[in-house]
Amino acid sequence: MSSEADEPVKTICPYCGVGCGIRVREGEERGEMNFVPWGDAPVNEGSVCIKGGAATHVVDHEDRLTEPLIKEDGEFREATWDEALSRVVDEMESIRERHGPDGMGFFGSSKTFNEENYLLQKLARRYGTNQIDNCTRMCHASTVWALRTSLGMGAMTNSMADLEDAADVLWIQGANPGEQHPIANSQYFRQAVLEGATVIQVDPHANKTTESFDIEGTERHMHLQLEPGTDIPLLNVVLKTILERHEAEPDAGWIDEAFVEERTKGFEDLRETLADFDKQAAAEECGVPLEEIERAAEKYAMGTDAAIFTGMGMSQHTCGVDNVQNEINLALITGNLGKPGAGVNPLRGQNNVQGTCDVGAMPNVLPGYQLVDDDEARESVEEVWGFEIPSEPGLTNVEISHAIGDTVHGLYVMGENPIMSEPDGNATERRFREDLGFLVVQDIFMTETAELADVVLPATTWAERGGTVTNTDRRVQRMRGAHKVHENTRHDLDILSEVGTRLFDEGFDFDGPEAVFEELREVCPIMHGMSYDALGEEGLHWPCYEPGDEGDPYLYEDSFETEDGLARIEGVVHQAPKETPDEEYPLVLTTARLEEQYNTGTMSRRSPTLSRQQPENFVDVHPTDAERYGIEDGDDVVLRSRRGEITVRADVTEAIKEGVVWTTPHFAAASANRLTNDVLDERSKIPEYKAATAEIEVDLEPAGGASADD
Repeated sequence: MSSEADEPVKTICPYCGVGCGIRVREGEERGEMNFVPWGDAPVNEGSVCIKGGAATHVVDHEDRLTEPLIKEDGEFREATWDEALSRVVDEMESIRERHGPDGMGFFGSSKTFNEENYLLQKLARRYGTNQIDNCTRMCHASTVWALRTSLGMGAMTNSMADLEDAADVLWIQGANPGEQHPIANSQYFRQAVLEGATVIQVDPHANKTTESFDIEGTERHMHLQLEPGTDIPLLNVVLKTILERHEAEPDAGWIDEAFVEERTKGFEDLRETLADFDKQAAAEECGVPLEEIERAAEKYAMGTDAAIFTGMGMSQHTCGVDNVQNEINLALITGNLGKPGAGVNPLRGQNNVQGTCDVGAMPNVLPGYQLVDDDEARESVEEVWGFEIPSEPGLTNVEISHAIGDTVHGLYVMGENPIMSEPDGNATERRFREDLGFLVVQDIFMTETAELADVVLPATTWAERGGTVTNTDRRVQRMRGAHKVHENTRHDLDILSEVGTRLFDEGFDFDGPEAVFEELREVCPIMHGMSYDALGEEGLHWPCYEPGDEGDPYLYEDSFETEDGLARIEGVVHQAPKETPDEEYPLVLTTARLEEQYNTGTMSRRSPTLSRQQPENFVDVHPTDAERYGIEDGDDVVLRSRRGEITVRADVTEAIKEGVVWTTPHFAAASANRLTNDVLDERSKIPEYKAATAEIEVDLEPAGGASADD
């Protein structure tokens, strides 16, 4: 709580994963809160993007949930907290009695704090199930899988500061930091280019990242505009080029032989995989001239310190794990790991998606990425918790959704909106509406998911409570709350604490978030050395194993966190998207986020500033396709897939390739996820958002007046 009404509270922006520090000042009227810059904030030094400046708009929005709600005869009525929580506990006990603990699923939230997600996953495991997951399953599950299995830890290998200071080549593939991480892009990546670094961007879409590196007087930017779903062939061209050039010039430094020999295994598998690889055919499949890919390969391999940045354009495929593995292969054979300015660095999309994973809100790992089927790890956590943990991994969130009405009969959803975020949204909504026995939603607004709930629990916003979050480069930071705006709302932690105490008597009664963090430290080795006092205003990067550790700005300096200390190189081959164009659906649909909106739009669509900038959804169409379909710029069109259709405005632009259409998931009135495919990567279980097939036609009856908030 703030000690003086006019003293701004230092906290962290609730939007993307960069972790920008901001301050919040309470206004003269109760509930009013205003944004104030934090000039010496450790990550952003006072700069914010348009979303950060508008972050306080949601705190006292007129749509805030302010009272517990129970649905009766299809309609919500206000209830007391005791009545609402009694209903939740009774339903959860009934489901466990009738269907066993795997009859429930639990969804954590990347918009809530480490302490809250820690308590929710502990609650799920005390209930008897590992069916706890979060939205990383929708964005970076394949990245986490590949990094953890090949290198040891599922996170950025480097810090943004050391990348800016040391990197001389930035390879950005499937990420759009100019739009999705604008402060990181402007203060770290673009600054590095201004100081002499080269950037190679690999993306089917020309975007704000492309524009940001079009710097007058330099030629240090390449954009390889490939076809969606051809990342593996393109990287295999890069790898094959490096192998060939090394064979021809063994002393030129194409491959770091000493690094490969001493610190990796699997190099021969990569060589064998690419032995008969046809670079020319692959380049044609990618839609990028071979000589351009070869030039990019040379720039990366000849760099002194080359860093890879990866995003959802790589991870959101049925071959997402292999996509990221090939990036790891590239970094390993050139020795670009274990040093400043290098590595493989996923840019996380939400302000605490990294931390939500770190604290164990996933079905296969406990806090600190300890596997649930590792007896020793599980027993060490059980010793602190005082109860047995299931030894079999649970279902992921999409698998939980698919199992509704079969093995899953109840859901506890904290701060998530799966009706908007899951693929094939029409089918998802039908399952939630028709087949789910009980749904409780804990949130700040009546989301599209909350509308289907049996019980709605009104939580407080990011600006009203304290806790910790972990940004994209593993920096754990404190968020500090001002006063509570609505008297009868409750902090997420307090709600979970009471639910857990009502269900189990012991293990969930904590005196605030710091007490929860202290228990988290006991069971999470990578955060064991942290405390609220040690975090201060700067925060600490994990791993931080012992009190007094300053945290590691980059990982793997001496060895990798694998059983033998060696990193894994593994050759991979191209897999086409599960849907490819045909006569009925001749276009490739791909999706991405906008700078001015955020995820499912629950918060950003309620900001007047952000809604003025981007009030409705649209689809990018190449001029050649527009001419063939008879589409004029600004026309309303119907975009259709095998799963549904939406009506959107057509923007005719050369930013997208011919035969490809591009749209966004932010707007409830016309969400891309009504169209996307719910097929999954076999290992990471991430859906294939980035490639589906579609058809488009001019809408002869414009939608007219549909609100983005409908």
